[in-house]
Amino acid sequence: MSGIRLLVGTRKGAFVLTSDGRRARWDISGPHFGGWEIYHLKGSPADPNRLFASQSSGWFGQVIQRSNDGGRTWAPVGNAFVYDGVPGTHLWYDGTPHPWEFARVWHLEPSLTDPDTVYAGVEDAALFRSTDGGQTWQELPGLRRHDSASSWQPGAGGMCLHTILLDPSHPGRICIAISAAGAFRTDDAGTTWRPINRGLKSDGIPNPTAEVGHCVHRIAMHRSRPGVLFMQKHWDVMRSDDAGESWREVSGNLPTDFGFPIDVHAHEPETIYVVPIKSDSEHYPPDGRLRVYRSRTGGHEWEALTKGLPQRHCYVNVLRDAMAVDSLDPCGVYFGTTGGQVYASADAGDSWAPIVRDLPSVVSVEVQTLP
Repeated sequence: MSGIRLLVGTRKGAFVLTSDGRRARWDISGPHFGGWEIYHLKGSPADPNRLFASQSSGWFGQVIQRSNDGGRTWAPVGNAFVYDGVPGTHLWYDGTPHPWEFARVWHLEPSLTDPDTVYAGVEDAALFRSTDGGQTWQELPGLRRHDSASSWQPGAGGMCLHTILLDPSHPGRICIAISAAGAFRTDDAGTTWRPINRGLKSDGIPNPTAEVGHCVHRIAMHRSRPGVLFMQKHWDVMRSDDAGESWREVSGNLPTDFGFPIDVHAHEPETIYVVPIKSDSEHYPPDGRLRVYRSRTGGHEWEALTKGLPQRHCYVNVLRDAMAVDSLDPCGVYFGTTGGQVYASADAGDSWAPIVRDLPSVVSVEVQTLP
């Protein structure tokens, strides 16, 4: 029977949760790197034992950790990121004359085919790649040299590159999202980039329909249909059927269309999940009721999934990288909260149960289906 491994990053360490295919009982390992902020953990699709973790603190800066045994042991790698041809340390400020600060690695995205290749989205917004298992990192400078880069502005969490989507049908195509600049795409493996924000509207910027300047919270893609993208924006849930060339709103009957995560069912490309919160100033569920919303029609029509979730006096948030979907059948859906709970559904969202409570605030949740 296949197994499941959940990788949970928190404000004070990483946790690895494992279960068999029934997903009823879980073993919990951690905290790894106790006391450190672990912004993201991600496993390699090409090697289930190869994991990467983004570890940072305001005092020691940024470290990339790597495990070659599924999270049992870890070792630091890659304390140098190279930008503009100049090696820089993992410290918070790069020391060069230009006003670009290397604050943290927000997102790690391993290659679909090569366990030694991994991408890193960082703050201030830039994209890096390592081809030696995280030992050394080179910037893909075409993104930060885009003509619009001087106009990029930070969102409330900083000017972060937080989403990296690798297209399995176009090896050179990568879609990324930056808060608060918008979405961009390359079709030549990162040499050149262009904005893909047509159809987005943001009332809080000088030109609501500008080519660049939108606060995108998260983008999701189903591997079997990579040309269809779903976006949770700063207000609005959006959909693109042409790899980001154009977008249309699919918020439909959601109680609020503000939120952070969005994900897609493993076997139903038209089934998507979001977690609405009240507003951009009140980061908690409407009416204090924690509800995941599911659309089986690719948007517009949404149903509240509440069974097993707290429906009174719940004021947690679910951050952009804190939801994941496994590939079993029926597929499992997982999310973590800022209150330290990790919830799981083994029936595609119909019912939920907490795997663990009282962790530090959860920043990210990723899942691996194990042989």
